[in-house]
Amino acid sequence: MVRKIVRDPMFLQQKSEPATEADKEIVQDLIDTLNANLERCVGMAANMIGERKQIIVVAVGPIIIPMINPVITNKSGKYETEEGCLSLDGVRSCTRYKEIEVDFLDQNFQKQHGKYSDFVAQIIQHEIAHFEGTLI
Repeated sequence: MVRKIVRDPMFLQQKSEPATEADKEIVQDLIDTLNANLERCVGMAANMIGERKQIIVVAVGPIIIPMINPVITNKSGKYETEEGCLSLDGVRSCTRYKEIEVDFLDQNFQKQHGKYSDFVAQIIQHEIAHFEGTLI
């Protein structure tokens, strides 16, 4: 189900909790909502649709990758950049890493490990920052 994008900074600044298998519907709602906003968005965190859960979805070309409880386990190539967010107006400065490794659960709650670089790594880092309530 496509959900409305949350734009309330007070809600977005709240920390997210780990997701459980009971949250499977949130994963599908995030995929549906990202698909509906692909012309202006390449990733989403669950808090952007009103759920304080550690779930993100990332568009990699035509494929949308859901990541449940993702944790960055390795990073390299620190750089400074600016990013915008569908939930906020304007852009903000931030620090990112060119290459990252991530442990996460897939949509079927199976353990996965991925290596990502460049723009995809940046998207993942941005969405994971939502878990701490960081507004970027």
